[in-house]
Amino acid sequence: MCIWPGAANLPNEYRGLTGQWKYLVYYRGTVVLQEASIAKGLSQRQQQIVEFISHYMDEEGIPPTVRDIVRGCGLSSTSVADYNLRILERESQLRRRPDISRGIEMPGRGKGVSRVPLLGVIAAGAPIPVPDSDAWQSTPLETVEVPAEMVGRAQGVYALWVKGTSMIDALVDDGDIVLLEPARIVKNGEMAAVWLKSEKEATLKRFYQEKRRVRLQPANSTLSPILVSSQNVEVQGKVVGVLRRVG
Repeated sequence: MCIWPGAANLPNEYRGLTGQWKYLVYYRGTVVLQEASIAKGLSQRQQQIVEFISHYMDEEGIPPTVRDIVRGCGLSSTSVADYNLRILERESQLRRRPDISRGIEMPGRGKGVSRVPLLGVIAAGAPIPVPDSDAWQSTPLETVEVPAEMVGRAQGVYALWVKGTSMIDALVDDGDIVLLEPARIVKNGEMAAVWLKSEKEATLKRFYQEKRRVRLQPANSTLSPILVSSQNVEVQGKVVGVLRRVG
């Protein structure tokens, strides 16, 4: 499943939203406001550097020097390392203190950080037509970095931009980002990304199984539910959190 697969087709209002975010996460009935960061899709080399720094800090208990990064990542020079570190700093993946040799800091470090791929856009309104049910962008458009407790033990979590206001009363607004855990089965009342097979459309709604049909319920009093045959529905993931930019 996919909506606007690929950065070239991403709507303009969803571009350029990198940097620090506040996030609202609802977990076991609690809503919490914390910080998150969003970075554009990193190059393979930049991702390698991030992973090396994280591993080095886990093993050594201190940040690496630039020369450590050159050796550890097989870079050709400190200039190459510095160039990529500047990009990573600009994308809020790390901070640097120029006055000391081990001056690299990673946001959220110590609290535990999870990096979640941002794969595309999903409708919280009328379902959006998409090419096919397996077309989610395999290469992330961006990366969402959040404290690990937001993801918890969920496996394979991914993120989607929200387009529409059908879930506004469930604290999901147009332009928010939802985090989803891959799932084929959800409980009644859970918010899910749902693929409508015949229509080749996907939507974000609360899921209710009602005998031989499924009711996809919006959280917006001005909108009506979508009623479809059970055979025409494929659950793709359940929502585990929502990010919203504040200020």
